Amino acid sequence: MATVQLKNIKKIYPFVSGEDKKARKKKAESPERKSNLQITDEGVVAVQEFSLDIADKEFIVLVGPSGCGKSTTLRMVAGLEEISAGELLIDGKVMNDVAPKDRDIAMVFQNYALYPHMTVYDNMAFPLKLRKAPKEEIDKKVREAAEILDITQYLSRKPKALSGGQRQRVAIGRAIVRDPAVLLMDEPLSNLDAKLRNQMRAEIIKLRERIDTTFIYVTHDQTEAMTLGDRIVIMKDGFIQQIGTPQEVFNNPRNLFVAGFIGTPQMNFFDAKLEKEGDKFFVLLGNEKVELSAEKEARLLANGVESQDITLGVRPEHITLIEGGVPATVDVSEMMGSSIHLHVNSEGKDVIIIVPSEGGLSHFDMGSAVSFSFKGNVAHVFSKETEKNLEW
Repeated sequence: MATVQLKNIKKIYPFVSGEDKKARKKKAESPERKSNLQITDEGVVAVQEFSLDIADKEFIVLVGPSGCGKSTTLRMVAGLEEISAGELLIDGKVMNDVAPKDRDIAMVFQNYALYPHMTVYDNMAFPLKLRKAPKEEIDKKVREAAEILDITQYLSRKPKALSGGQRQRVAIGRAIVRDPAVLLMDEPLSNLDAKLRNQMRAEIIKLRERIDTTFIYVTHDQTEAMTLGDRIVIMKDGFIQQIGTPQEVFNNPRNLFVAGFIGTPQMNFFDAKLEKEGDKFFVLLGNEKVELSAEKEARLLANGVESQDITLGVRPEHITLIEGGVPATVDVSEMMGSSIHLHVNSEGKDVIIIVPSEGGLSHFDMGSAVSFSFKGNVAHVFSKETEKNLEW
């Protein structure tokens, strides 16, 4: 168990040669470029001024799309990547130049990284054998970890005889036998099918209660982030977009990217108007005029927000079908059991509405007309220019 501090951490991948530098700059200027990573004279900046204080025993999740810098950040904490600028502190000690083996950390990789010629027991015992721990201590710790992870019956098997979920448990077991101060996990569930992922998420939550360590977990799956993390760090193009509890980032996204990334199905966005009338704020969408909640109005007033064109965000589960609301045309109706995911076209946008399937209503015909509305407490208003949430 330990505290971890990242102070203005930066990672720059230098150019290999002058020709490579020119080629990369040319690629960066190309209109087909898919990444917005900054390119400087020093090289490509993969992580930008990353600052985060992680408390003892906290479970932190770094989440974002591929190429956002989350795995690079984790590898810098592990010592597998050199830190270009800034400081990494574990329990108050600067670790920038400390070898990975001396950082008191353990890491679980995406591809398990098990030794195929060793049994499960030997795989889990290996880090303790490297430390030259007594045989009795090795046996005790391996069997304790195996019991926690429910893999005792597989200790004599080789990795090839195990399923993906069982292999990942072995990899986690190999990490926790060391009693690391910090446990790093790099997309450990991405190679598993959906059912196994759900099971392993539950196992990791239980594991977290049974071992005293600080977790830093990397994933591109926002469902994992929401269910596992005490706090979530959302990243894009090397920058931190928002840090907060799962509920905070879901209820109060700071910008369009966070709003669209967190939540399944993702938030609906509309071109709308924000109107200020005295101390009141209204959202105008089509023929609907909805007053925002008192809390939202107070925050907008405090920020000096005036009437303007906005991007309006409303989550699918917060939209309700009503008579005389914003008109829409049904494109697709997906029956999901307890609810219907209704894909409609409205105001020139593709919109998803989640409709409870109670009362016998279970299908909407393609092309049929519906209308919808929403309440002022669930409307999110974003600046057209900065894409930031105007409340914050």
